[in-house]
This record gives sequence, structure tokens and C-alpha cells, in this order.
Amino acid sequence: MTKVPSREQVTALYDSVGWSAYTDQPDVLAKAHANSDFLVYAYDKDHQLIGLARAISDDATICFLQDILVHPKAQRTGAGRELFSAVRKRFEHLRQFVLITDDEPGQRAFYESMGLTEGSDFEHGPVRIFAQFL
Repeated sequence: MTKVPSREQVTALYDSVGWSAYTDQPDVLAKAHANSDFLVYAYDKDHQLIGLARAISDDATICFLQDILVHPKAQRTGAGRELFSAVRKRFEHLRQFVLITDDEPGQRAFYESMGLTEGSDFEHGPVRIFAQFL
């Protein structure tokens, strides 16, 4: 999980899941990765990149899991769970762990199985998350 993939491998992985907002600007994607606080990678038995997770953090109070993606051919193999767990372990000392994702039932089920709670479901009342996508 520590071998750093090539720029082409990373772009191909993002392409495989249809994240064209990233792949349309490969220089921006490369800069985003270079400026991230933590990156972890998953490879298959043939040493092909099949997944990655990228986090941004102040390493004192909060971690934002910006990207977690697994190639479609490797989904439901445990790769996503391993990537998520690696990020959680790295930032286990923090009070806040935040993720914003699409509104797909499968994603909700995955993140809930990893111990996250959707903002509207917090036991002490819902939390609000504000965002702007340009």
C-alpha cells in the first residue's frame, strides 16, 4: 500500500470510476495529491493500482476524507474497507472525521458499516453540512 503510483495510473483509476471532474484537469489532480496530508493505495496481486484514499487534516482536531475510490473490477473485494481503515488508523487520535459523498444507497451502507453516521442521523440532533461546488 505504500508504493506511489504514476500520474497515469492515478488518472486511469479516477477515469475507471467516472470522476471526470478530476481527470479533465490532470495537473490539478496531481497538485491535489501532492498537497494532501495522507494518501494510501491498494494494488491487486499483479501490482496494478486498484484503489486509493486521500485525506486532508490539521492532525490536531479534524480529518477530511476527500477521495476514496476503488476500480470497478475490484469493488466488493475489501479494498475499500482496507483503504478506509488505513485512513482511520492514521487519524485515530482526532475528534472529527468528515466525508462528503454522493447520495447513493450503496455508499451510505458502506460508510455506515465503517462506523460513520449521516449528518441527519446524529443521536444528539442533526448536524448541518454546508458546501459549495463550483
